[in-house]
Amino acid sequence: MILDNFSLDGKVGVVSGAGRGIGAAAALALAEAGADVAIASRTESQLVEVADRIRELGRRVVVVPADLSDLDAVRGFCATAAEELGRVDIVVNNVGGTMPNTFLTTSTDFLEEAFHFNVSTAHALTQAAVPHLLASGGGAVINISSVMGRVSGRGFLAYGTAKAALAHWTRLAATDLSPRIRVNAIAVGSVLTSALDIVASNPAIKEKMEAATPLGRLGEPWEIGAAIVYLGSRAGSYITGKVLEIDGGIEAPNLELGLPDL
Repeated sequence: MILDNFSLDGKVGVVSGAGRGIGAAAALALAEAGADVAIASRTESQLVEVADRIRELGRRVVVVPADLSDLDAVRGFCATAAEELGRVDIVVNNVGGTMPNTFLTTSTDFLEEAFHFNVSTAHALTQAAVPHLLASGGGAVINISSVMGRVSGRGFLAYGTAKAALAHWTRLAATDLSPRIRVNAIAVGSVLTSALDIVASNPAIKEKMEAATPLGRLGEPWEIGAAIVYLGSRAGSYITGKVLEIDGGIEAPNLELGLPDL
């Protein structure tokens, strides 16, 4: 049966930034597909809520509250996951994000922080996971990038540059880690998570964004979770070094910040 190829029974997934939004959706999707999951983020109360839902699905879960901007904490998260769940098969590098900023107020420190939080964290978690992935017979790494890594819009210089770097890191890491470990990314468009609460609560802005999206709506977190299951399972076993665009078909930002000319 074709659906058997999407099963993750007996597998273990590790998801960073899993307290809410896409990270939480990823953890729940992996669990629904049969995987046990280790989850980490800064806010323990959010992790506990996600963990309760994972247990309701009959899966084991490990909760690791941690500041994932600390690379030692990232590495420790992976070690804890492997120790308590016995193996690692799938890594989801979801932690990341950077606030919009103007060009002249984007300091070099701000730019480097964006790179650190979006790229260095993914590198640290993946590097820590490699021995465990190999010990499990191979595995999959899925990075959460962004449409802003390939399109241009004012105010997104640091964020877009970091996400573009993560997309190309994906291609390079896939080459380094093949054939036993696959590395892919998802370039996410506008998805209805807490990060878009202000947008979602403003009908005028939301309608404008929907109108600028070919599919006429904003994305749902579960749609990213479904792609993660695909890329992490046997169904996606012939894919590596690719960036899957899940963005409603946009070719330009569907949210303009209205920054003026200099």
